[in-house]
Amino acid sequence: MTNRNVILLLMLVFIPISVIAQILYLNPLVIFITSGLAIVPLAALIAHSTEAIANVTGPTFGGLLNATFGNATEMIVSIVALHAGLVDVVKASLSGAIIANLLLALGLAIFFGGLRFREQCFQPTVARLNASSLTLAVIVLITPTAIRLTSNGLPISTLNNFSYAASILLLTFYFLMLLFSMKTHRHIYLLEDTEVDNIDESLQQRGNLWLQIGVLLICTIILVFISEILVNSLEKAISVLGLTSLFTGVILIPIFGGIVEFITCVTFAIKNKMEIAVAVAIGSSLQIALFVAPVLVLIGWVIGQPMNLSFNPFEIVAVAMAVISTNSISNDGRSNWLEGVLLLITYAAIAIAFYLHP
Repeated sequence: MTNRNVILLLMLVFIPISVIAQILYLNPLVIFITSGLAIVPLAALIAHSTEAIANVTGPTFGGLLNATFGNATEMIVSIVALHAGLVDVVKASLSGAIIANLLLALGLAIFFGGLRFREQCFQPTVARLNASSLTLAVIVLITPTAIRLTSNGLPISTLNNFSYAASILLLTFYFLMLLFSMKTHRHIYLLEDTEVDNIDESLQQRGNLWLQIGVLLICTIILVFISEILVNSLEKAISVLGLTSLFTGVILIPIFGGIVEFITCVTFAIKNKMEIAVAVAIGSSLQIALFVAPVLVLIGWVIGQPMNLSFNPFEIVAVAMAVISTNSISNDGRSNWLEGVLLLITYAAIAIAFYLHP
């Protein structure tokens, strides 16, 4: 068992700690931090179980499973927050997750991988396809904000209706992209090194399938309860910290939800498996933009808590900057440590801007 796995298992102690803190009505900041830390090992277990099940069931069902549970943490936290009426926080956490994956996760991976290897390579064809897909997502997300800023007295129902239609279009493209990558053009996505750093090869055995399904379901249920605790403490914790809900949603929450992906990206990069690191970072951002966000819009419509795709203008600008920066260094299929620094500096500048944003 690796040191990373030991640390993640030890972090499971934060699950009962956060529950006890909630029952005893401790300081909201303590509840927020402990519940946020409790989410980290749950996210790791969900990701690990999803990968293990996908290895057994094959690429078709595995791809759909990854689409559903690949960003289960962000999805569950967002649904709980959406049900609580914290629509702005949900939008901020979505845009923050995209920014963090593209700039922080990928930046760390490229930097640490570049310190060990002079230059690292990944599939440029896939990088260009991902860049185009990210550009599509940005265009769709910019459109409702542009409509709102260029129209006087625009009823909110117009933005909601556009968002419902746009969500269906994004989901359609997402599932077509799955079809493209898993079926019609699967050869483009095949890795030269087929080993995907399976820590325990026995997880691929069919005998462990039901065990992994059980772990996936139990962790998902626990995650729902922990997310409820996190969201309930969120507003009070924000006031205690003196932070804005925008900074908390865009910067803090995505770090709790995405820290496992950050570690995974760096681990693959320092093993010179940059193609997998890039796939994890950019693929996660694509899932959020093309799958999670549209699904949340439609869920909000169903539960009577309307959420549209009209984001805070500064959030959209930040997402666009992240996409432009990532696309500019990934199109050639090569990376070095300085490009990692470029992404990290961009993330730091955006984080400072959100901290100072009123």
